[in-house]
Amino acid sequence: MPEGLNVIFAGTPEFAACSLQALLDSPHRVRAVYTQPDRPAGRGRKLKASPVKALALAHEIPVLQPKTLRDVEIQAELAASDVMIVVAYGLILPTAVLTAPRMGCFNIHASLLPRWRGAAPIQRAILAGDAKTGVTIMQMDEGLDTGDMLLKAYTSIEPGDTAQTLHDRLAALGAQALLDTLHGLQTGTLQPEPQDDAQSTYAAKLDKAEAQIDWQQTAIELARRVHAFNPWPVAHTPYQGQNLRIWLAGAIDGGSDAPPGTVVAEGRDGIDVVCGDGLLRVTRLQLPGGRPIDAADYLNAHSLLGKRLGAR
Repeated sequence: MPEGLNVIFAGTPEFAACSLQALLDSPHRVRAVYTQPDRPAGRGRKLKASPVKALALAHEIPVLQPKTLRDVEIQAELAASDVMIVVAYGLILPTAVLTAPRMGCFNIHASLLPRWRGAAPIQRAILAGDAKTGVTIMQMDEGLDTGDMLLKAYTSIEPGDTAQTLHDRLAALGAQALLDTLHGLQTGTLQPEPQDDAQSTYAAKLDKAEAQIDWQQTAIELARRVHAFNPWPVAHTPYQGQNLRIWLAGAIDGGSDAPPGTVVAEGRDGIDVVCGDGLLRVTRLQLPGGRPIDAADYLNAHSLLGKRLGAR
């Protein structure tokens, strides 16, 4: 078994914390953690540490939160490490940083590159109706997710998957893939594979405006939209001057002469809404100022039958 590596870890959200935990449980030595500055959170807007920072502090690992990595002292510290692991960090790495660690800098990206380069690969894969996705471990270069690929791990996208459930599965998949990659680097068993730029697609950052439902779309498209935007920014539709948020839904067969957005059936299985093609069965929703509830619970006190969603 190869001796553990000296690792610098750079990451910020929960997705990254999963990989940091895997490193902490391994023979590798995490010498320092880089993460984004604390951000205001909650109603009180108090500064809150990132999940990566909280985990690092719990294990008494030095935490650095620079606004830039262009400082020569930082680059000198990185040069003393074997490898730098970057997972959803949030800062651009200068060329001097990319080449500083002995073995280089490696990134865990939540897609099967070169498909879905960019900020929102999980959500874009769901929106596009991809049958599978995964994680790619790549050697970082100066481009946007363009580096040579060292290892991929795959998972299916199931009909009921939301961005949250897929996120959690990919985070665990990425953590194991990271350990496998480090072992392969140490034993020389990995062969870097260049990406085919002609096959690349771009996963643009999510925009809140995308979450408003257009009932003219097909039920299949809308089900994907609902799931891709759960837990953020959450699909919604205007109803009686307010926004009704839809957390879970599925496409079902059926049709109606009623205009798109009209509720044509409701029961314990959900609330059926006419779409441009097919019906969207809403199974979890949220009233303004309330919490998300199952459709069956909502129907205990309300009825939408015959009402038209989407009209202000």
